[in-house]
Amino acid sequence: MNPSASNLRIALVGDRSPDVKAHAAIPKALALAAASTHCTVAETWLTTTTLADGVDGQLQGFHGIWCVPGSPYASMDGALNAIRCARENKVPFLGTCGGSQHALIEFVRNVLGKTEADHAESNPDAKLPLIAPLPCALREVETKIQLQPGSRADAIYGRSEISEPFNCGFGLNPEHEQLFRNTNLKITGTGDDGSARVVELNDHPFFIATLFQPERSAFNGVSHPLVAAFLKAAAA
Repeated sequence: MNPSASNLRIALVGDRSPDVKAHAAIPKALALAAASTHCTVAETWLTTTTLADGVDGQLQGFHGIWCVPGSPYASMDGALNAIRCARENKVPFLGTCGGSQHALIEFVRNVLGKTEADHAESNPDAKLPLIAPLPCALREVETKIQLQPGSRADAIYGRSEISEPFNCGFGLNPEHEQLFRNTNLKITGTGDDGSARVVELNDHPFFIATLFQPERSAFNGVSHPLVAAFLKAAAA
């Protein structure tokens, strides 16, 4: 058990704004999950611009890193640097909405070596538009997701079908899904049309990214199992 397991420090990477509902929800979601897992949490918001030139020890001492919604980020490089830090240093990581999209970009660029992988929202002319507009934008809606049996997400939820809230217009480009077929980053949750909704990194203590926003359960006073699992991993 981590000596600081009862007093967790969580880095929230993103550009905080009062206009983003998820940003209001996340501190509440962490507090609810902390209460359900019998720990305390101190969150620190880190803007992407402060990480644009590298993490330089700014993420040292954190028990977990959450890349939050709100893209396009002020600095894509800042978000990617934080995700890479979490991935390479085995720091528990949660990416939601824009955070999940950039987790995919980081992996394809730095693990698969395809540095041209990009986000069509910030670079419409990308040579490899890994993240592209969804055929039908998921704006302020809740939809069903099928979880892969045996996946970490499936174990966390305890069931294979879930329903979660979205506020998203972009996702993994189906034309490039094959990039992940023989890698440790697996698509473990899909929508009704088979498109990616959840990804997990197998060779990592906890690395889960979701296109949906689990933090929104906090608006109903509910501790979300995924956020609770993230804190449990951070405390390990």
